[in-house]
Amino acid sequence: MASSLVTSSQPNRPPRPNLAFRRLRGQRSPAEFAAAIRRAALEIGEQVSCDARYIGRVEAGEIRCPNYAYERVFLHMFPGRTLTDLGFAPRSAVRGRRARDTEDAPPTCTADPANATSESSGACEPYETQNPYDPYHPHDTYEESDVLRRAFMTGGGATVAAASLGPVGLALDAAAAQRPVRRAGASDAGALEEAVRRIRLLDDRHGADGLYRRAAAPLRAAYALLDAGTTRQTTADRLYSGAGELAISVGWLAHDSGRFDDARSHYAEALATARMTDDPGLEAHAFCNTAFLARDAGRPREAVRAAQAAQRVARPVGSARLMSLLALREAGGWAGLADRVGCEQALARAQALFDRGPSDDDPEWMSFYGEAELEGLEAQCWSALGDWPRAARHARRAAELQDPHFTRNIALYTAELADDLARGGLPDEAAVAGMRVLDLLEEVQSSRVQTMLAATARVLSPHRRASGVSAFLERHASSPRMV
Repeated sequence: MASSLVTSSQPNRPPRPNLAFRRLRGQRSPAEFAAAIRRAALEIGEQVSCDARYIGRVEAGEIRCPNYAYERVFLHMFPGRTLTDLGFAPRSAVRGRRARDTEDAPPTCTADPANATSESSGACEPYETQNPYDPYHPHDTYEESDVLRRAFMTGGGATVAAASLGPVGLALDAAAAQRPVRRAGASDAGALEEAVRRIRLLDDRHGADGLYRRAAAPLRAAYALLDAGTTRQTTADRLYSGAGELAISVGWLAHDSGRFDDARSHYAEALATARMTDDPGLEAHAFCNTAFLARDAGRPREAVRAAQAAQRVARPVGSARLMSLLALREAGGWAGLADRVGCEQALARAQALFDRGPSDDDPEWMSFYGEAELEGLEAQCWSALGDWPRAARHARRAAELQDPHFTRNIALYTAELADDLARGGLPDEAAVAGMRVLDLLEEVQSSRVQTMLAATARVLSPHRRASGVSAFLERHASSPRMV
């Protein structure tokens, strides 16, 4: 995978201006629009180096399809629209090409450093010649098949690639895995980091079930990169961090699809990797997910201990939002222990830390953590404590606040709402929410959501005569199940 200027099958044909994007800019100058894009990126935990020149290139049609970071920002800014609606070409139609003999060529720099933009690095041209694996590079147009299929990395002797086995499938290039592995380099580290981002993006939209079966092989290839070694310590640090984050991502896919033993193993692998390299951010992330898994697996005391350990190691990271999420993990454990006081104290800490706002120290993986997630996790706490009306209020607010990009989370919060309403004695409202979940399950594959909805159906079964309940139960019974 490499970044390059987008080309077509007719390379000499002039680009077609993106008039739709120009209309979206309206009366704002390119610089003002670029500033608005950077602000929107921060709202969802992204960082994009957008400036007036980038806006000009988009409007001129030179950038036919943005990279994934920009895609997330644009879809956040203009909810309900697709990339095509924004004037971009479908990813399936955009085939990034690169010359094999320039694959590892160093960046080219401008002759005059004074001509570099404020967001470039020194005198290097900020667009055509940046690191090809930089996820914020504006021309990230590597070859990719439709519906985000080709998710992974190609780097010398170690190759990880997504095969076209369904819209969210991942697989290892078996032939490449058998070839001798050379020493890993910066391009391998960049590709590994991009692989983690792709999994998260796919999970946000489609859920874990269709991903997990294909994700173990890329993880093995990632650890093969570590065994290959590298000549630079900075590259080694990136490889270890990337492999640990990939282990957590694969562990989450196992976790969310109900494979708790597999998830525990992957989280433990990430924790060991973090400790070997003295990486507090990675260690906190591993403990965070371990706490979540322990809660879901019915081990609430372990959840509390893991969340508290995460908070201890996360302090040097300096992220209030991270500490807020970890306090919520602790609250979930206290709720599982039926300790209302402990839960309320942890929830209060989580809210106070969240209110400090985002910062540059927030980890990249926390892009999902906003007000909607905070509300959703608090709803789960009140549900565990049996306070159904309070749980329903928070679940409803979570579903309303969630960015449309996070389809899986909208389904999750709405399923939580349906269950809380059903258990709180409001079967008609629960049926309405349940119907919304069934609509969302047409594009999301999540065992967690399906399990929650099945439990709600059992609670509603004695209330068939209530408005809408019978229709919901019949549709639920006829819906396909994950295998």
